[in-house]
Amino acid sequence: MSALSLPRRIWRERWQRWWALRHPRSDTLQLTHRNVYILPTRPGALFALTLLVLLLASINYQLNLGYLLTFLLAGAAAVSMPLTHGTLRGLHLSLRPGPPCFAGEDAHLEITLQHSQPRARHGIGLRVARPKRHRPHWAWTDVPPAGMARVHLGVPAPRRGWLDLPPLRIETRFPLGIFKAWAPWHPAARVLVYPRPDPSATALPPAEAEGEGPSLRADPRGLEPDGVRAYRRGDSPRRVVWKKVAKTDQLVSRESTSHAQHELWLDWQAAGAADTEQRLSRLCAWVLAAEQRGLRYGLRLPGLELPPDRGLAHQRACLQALALWS
Repeated sequence: MSALSLPRRIWRERWQRWWALRHPRSDTLQLTHRNVYILPTRPGALFALTLLVLLLASINYQLNLGYLLTFLLAGAAAVSMPLTHGTLRGLHLSLRPGPPCFAGEDAHLEITLQHSQPRARHGIGLRVARPKRHRPHWAWTDVPPAGMARVHLGVPAPRRGWLDLPPLRIETRFPLGIFKAWAPWHPAARVLVYPRPDPSATALPPAEAEGEGPSLRADPRGLEPDGVRAYRRGDSPRRVVWKKVAKTDQLVSRESTSHAQHELWLDWQAAGAADTEQRLSRLCAWVLAAEQRGLRYGLRLPGLELPPDRGLAHQRACLQALALWS
């Protein structure tokens, strides 16, 4: 380690701590003069250089019209500076994380921008502050006078588990693009990321009999009516006995022999993959396939077992267990 790298790292850590204290994590943000920053853009710097050249030429050649043009353009730039800063100042932002996603996809965020002033806000963009992609993805919107607007932003989710949302950046260059005003935002919310479903997952494992007896493969349809039972949340609409519902005004579902006598277990050992993430990916694909077919299934992981059931709530519980397993 060089003699200069250690002091540089110390100053960088101090700067990051100070910045984190000045901008704490929160799912809401009120933009004021204390947290909105403004600087000239690259076109703005070229514009200033052009004004300097015009001024020098006007002085050298004693051009009155050159003076007029130079100061007219400089005045327009000076007026645009408070307009650019005022486009963000006074905005209230709130964030709502979207539903869980699968690894490799984008986690979707819904951001609401609102204000109570009678002036519209134009050209407001949001993006991830430090994107891992080569080009950041911007989401642009306008906020009507004393109104609100919603923006949907995607955040990459490369791996399973809880995803801490990265810092966001709110920016505008309205009206002339000479200045840019921006504000940093550190959301506190998290998004749950499920394992990526294995696209080459094998067929579902065979079902196990509830009592003793040979193993049988679960019927993927399960449409043989062996009786009826009370409707459970998450039952497929195809299992609902609509004729009986019309007569008794009570929701009931069909119960099939195969579902009554056999249970499908999605077992860690049956996944067969050597890599841990591959096994979780295959189990994730099996959970989605079993739920799509309307089967009754359970999940076995080392140190964790979810009893057989069906429905969206059971599917979410299984996927969450796979996402957080370690």
